[in-house]
Amino acid sequence: MRNWDSNYEAGYCSDENDFADATFVCRKLNIPLHRVYFIKEYWNEVFTVLLQEYQTGFTPNPDILCNRYIKFDSFYQHCRNNLGIDVIATGHYANTSFGPFLEYYNKTEDVKLLQPKDKFKDQTFFLSQVKQYSLKRCMFPLANLLKTEVREIAKKEGLLNVANKKDSTGICFIGKKKFQDFIAEYIDTKKGQFIDIDTGRIVGVHEGLHKWTVGQRCCLPNCRDAYFVLKKDLATNNIYVVAGTKHSALWNNICITMPPHWIRREPLELTENGVLNCYFRFQHTKPLAPCKTVKNSEGLTIILKNNLRAITEGQYAVLYKDGECLGSAKMKNICHNFVF
Repeated sequence: MRNWDSNYEAGYCSDENDFADATFVCRKLNIPLHRVYFIKEYWNEVFTVLLQEYQTGFTPNPDILCNRYIKFDSFYQHCRNNLGIDVIATGHYANTSFGPFLEYYNKTEDVKLLQPKDKFKDQTFFLSQVKQYSLKRCMFPLANLLKTEVREIAKKEGLLNVANKKDSTGICFIGKKKFQDFIAEYIDTKKGQFIDIDTGRIVGVHEGLHKWTVGQRCCLPNCRDAYFVLKKDLATNNIYVVAGTKHSALWNNICITMPPHWIRREPLELTENGVLNCYFRFQHTKPLAPCKTVKNSEGLTIILKNNLRAITEGQYAVLYKDGECLGSAKMKNICHNFVF
């Protein structure tokens, strides 16, 4: 599957290397290999949204969008309609209530998205916006395997060139480029000021809100303290910063979201009691954090038991309970702890 065209766009696509690896594996296992292009779909459903959100001061998550609109929609529909397949299988570290190989499949039931055995590699975070119709017909063969076990299986099968392949990290189409250099190819420079939230003093100049995210170190010259991004002001094009990574304003416990996407349905606990006791995550590598979730007029209000650092507008609040990924909602407002 190729989603990016490096011939016409800035950035990088590892498609050719990945295709060579896939060709080797398919020949070894004697299974057919198909190549399909979703460049237009990716541009319209993922990359255009990413640019719009950066321009409005948000920090988006393209991996969650890619899974929802490309892998579990365009790709799924292509396989069903053009290849005549019954189900798809992916290499995500995830599981469902239908089992890794759909051994418990029931067409009359909705499927649950469950965490895998390998909690460190758990990728349910990235699947938190996937819809029922494709999730019900998806196998996750790695559900009960650790990444180390998967590598050992590959070695035993003689797939040495992929067995030791590095894990993919970061946004796939950026490659080795610095993010700020890449995004500058698509969004015009618009200078603004870095302002110390405590003193109101201008401590530096930036070249665009889209190049910065909450919690990021600014590396400003001629400043004694290390400054970190606290909030981006779209109206003034200024970025408010705080001195020190442990500044209290960076640590918060309340966020407001847009309407949620529930994998199955709205949890009964929330519907009947008005409060959902569950767990929260906004970065897939971070531990699950206990929280209370209530509905508001536009989405959800999530109240964490403990403060977390650099909760960010535009990122997804992904909710869990009893090993199940319930769904997610995009965060639109963070209630900051200001002390003057």
